[in-house]
Amino acid sequence: QVRLLESGGDSVQAGGSLRLSCAASTYSSSNGCLGWFRQTPGKEREVVATFYYPPGITSYHDSVKGRFTISRDDAEATLYLQMNSLKVDDSGVYYCAAGPPHYDRQMGRVRCSEAQADFHYWGQGTQVTVSS
Repeated sequence: QVRLLESGGDSVQAGGSLRLSCAASTYSSSNGCLGWFRQTPGKEREVVATFYYPPGITSYHDSVKGRFTISRDDAEATLYLQMNSLKVDDSGVYYCAAGPPHYDRQMGRVRCSEAQADFHYWGQGTQVTVSS
C-alpha cells in the first residue's frame, strides 16, 4: 500500500516562504505523476503543481507560476513544493498525491492529469496559512 506523508505546513506572513515535503513509501512505479493539490473551505480541491517522472516534466497552476517549484528527490523518495512570495490566497490544506500519467490526445503527448480523480493515492494534508 502506498503511503504519502506531508509535512512543512505552517503559518507565515504574506511574502514569506515555505517548503512542503511529501515522503512516499513503497511507491516504486517506474513512471508516474506526483502532484500537490490544495483545498480551501467551500472550494473544490485544485491542482497546484505536478511532476511527471522520469522525464521530470513539471506543470503549475497559473496562480503559482514563477513562485512555486515542485521537485523530487529520488534517493529520499520525497516530493517537495518550494513556495515563495506567498499570498493570502495560497492558504489552504495542501495534499500530496500520486497516480499514473495519461496520454493527452489534444496535446499529443503523455502528461500528468490535473484532475484529482486521476490521482489514486493521497496524503493526509498539511495546513498552510498565509496572513496579511
